[in-house]
Amino acid sequence: MNSNTLWLIGKRFGAAILTLLIVSMVVFAITAVLPGDAAQAALGQFATPEQVAALRIKMGLDQPGVVRYLSWLMNLLSGNFGESASNAMPVTELVGSRFPNTLMLAGATALVSVPVALVLGIGSAMGRGGRLDSALSFITLALVAVPEFLVATLAVLIFAVNLGWLSALSYASDTHSPLEFIRTYALPVMTLCCVIVAQMARMTRAAVIDQLDSPYVEMARLKGVSPVRIVLRHALPNAIGPIANAIALSLSYLLGGVVIVETIFNYPGVASLMVDAVTNRDMALVQACTMLFCSAYLGLVLIADLCAILSNPRLRTQ
Repeated sequence: MNSNTLWLIGKRFGAAILTLLIVSMVVFAITAVLPGDAAQAALGQFATPEQVAALRIKMGLDQPGVVRYLSWLMNLLSGNFGESASNAMPVTELVGSRFPNTLMLAGATALVSVPVALVLGIGSAMGRGGRLDSALSFITLALVAVPEFLVATLAVLIFAVNLGWLSALSYASDTHSPLEFIRTYALPVMTLCCVIVAQMARMTRAAVIDQLDSPYVEMARLKGVSPVRIVLRHALPNAIGPIANAIALSLSYLLGGVVIVETIFNYPGVASLMVDAVTNRDMALVQACTMLFCSAYLGLVLIADLCAILSNPRLRTQ
């Protein structure tokens, strides 16, 4: 790895940090201008004005916005996310108790979606223009167009209500056996996989077809190399970079879809915690959850960017 590549990677990391700083400003500004009083919401409608004023001072709401942002940012960098106004517990403890559940859901979805999408994308590229390719293109386009809440609602209606095969509610603690694990995660994972597999398969197909149109593949065909060998030994290794980029970008979609899925299936993850925090006007918890999701999204985008740089020599010369 030469100095130019290291400099380019360093620039990407610097851009990601700067973006995260801007995101923190936007998140703090949006939560600051939300209507209502966070102190009043935390104490309830029967709280006295003196109690509300005391809590506002404790929460720092009496200070200017710039001072509150800088204080919040410094605490954020030190790992102190503050205290939840609705639960009177440290935000770090609340998020930490839910984060493994969200990570488990995302991991199970990635474990299912990535192999399925790769097989569909590579198979569609190998049969380009054929019936299989046309059918897969139609199905993936249809799945991309369907929103997650509709997929989740139909899945609950069919598999939980009508057939009774699976549970409409998902509790991460009910996974003492493989069968219980499948029963708990089947519907949420299936809902998330629908759009993720469709997006990843289409991007994988495009990456493999781009390599199949290369001159070296044409030369291999002229030499009589079989189509399967051409794909597995020639096209696929050179398409690893774009495919890794497609996987990282597609998995970043999880961060948006998981909010809807956790809410519909009552899954005890970070996303449902954030939805409850918005309802209760728990600003410290909302800010922490939002920054966590934004950081994860930027991390996945950064990984996709680095995969593109390391796999494409032309990008390393810019």
